Amino acid sequence: MRILIVGGTGLISGALASQAAAAGHELTLVTRGRSSTPAPPGARTIHADATDATAMRDALHGMRLRRERFDAVVQSVAFRPEHVADDVATFAPLTDQYALIATSAAYATYPHYHPLTEDTPQENPYWEYARLKADCERVLRDAAGPAGLGWTVVRPAHTYGDSKIPSYIGNSRAPWTLVDRMRRGADIIVPGDGTSLWTLTHADDVAAGILGLLGNADALGRAVHITSDVPHTWRGILATVAEAAGLTPAQFDAQAVCVPTDAMVAVDPSLEGGTRGDKMHAAIYDTSLIRTLVPGWEARVPLDEGIRRAVDWFEADPARQVVDAADDALLDRLGAVYRDALARVRE
Repeated sequence: MRILIVGGTGLISGALASQAAAAGHELTLVTRGRSSTPAPPGARTIHADATDATAMRDALHGMRLRRERFDAVVQSVAFRPEHVADDVATFAPLTDQYALIATSAAYATYPHYHPLTEDTPQENPYWEYARLKADCERVLRDAAGPAGLGWTVVRPAHTYGDSKIPSYIGNSRAPWTLVDRMRRGADIIVPGDGTSLWTLTHADDVAAGILGLLGNADALGRAVHITSDVPHTWRGILATVAEAAGLTPAQFDAQAVCVPTDAMVAVDPSLEGGTRGDKMHAAIYDTSLIRTLVPGWEARVPLDEGIRRAVDWFEADPARQVVDAADDALLDRLGAVYRDALARVRE
């Protein structure tokens, strides 16, 4: 297939680019040219600001003149509905399938056991990011048909990989922050009692699912989430990171401090979207649709292996081992408040 990826150097899009190139597909990437992640061997790279419709159309002008077409275009960096509206006009003449990377964080949450399906309503009152992604989907559904553009929506959930070590809060900008804290004996913030169930999916597994949807006629006009179907508790997730970081179970238990989400948001209101709007709720997914559309697909990377690979990736280059001072201070503050409160109660 001829595949164009808008992005191609991020966590998911980079894994997709690598797998597409390895499978022998003809690959074109549209990037700003700022990432240190190299394009896969043989891939064509176009440098343009994908959020600027005029710049995108100028960059693709030669292809339009030559009437070049792609079997699929994957959009990984659209975060606003007007961006998707522009994309429909830009790519309708160039492809048979436009695949939008959206998010399962837009799903409604439930106070009881409720496996999430693609038909789960999209309602997230706490997180603008999730609402905008849902709006992107709506614009695509409304505009693609009249433009003659086939479409597929992909909804990843919490995805991690070599460059992304998972945590509840405090490591989105610098994922090594969590491992650094663990290794120097700092508090490890566990949300609530750490027993809420949460689903993590390795980027390689998400990418394999996306690749199976490209050029797939049965995927047209469908929204599909691509996730593992093995949930873990948050305490279990953080304990797995601790083990990969070299801590013993006893060390992890001594450093773990249970803190409710309300306290996190009180200390830093910007955390509300990603916590109240996402991670504080149990997330368990029904993966029957992706398995039907892509026979043989499954989430193959176990959590312990994926996290071990991520820690190894950071250890391979000291330049990657960046600690975010602001996040570190936030986590120190939360740990100190709760340790002080426990000490007062015990007195």
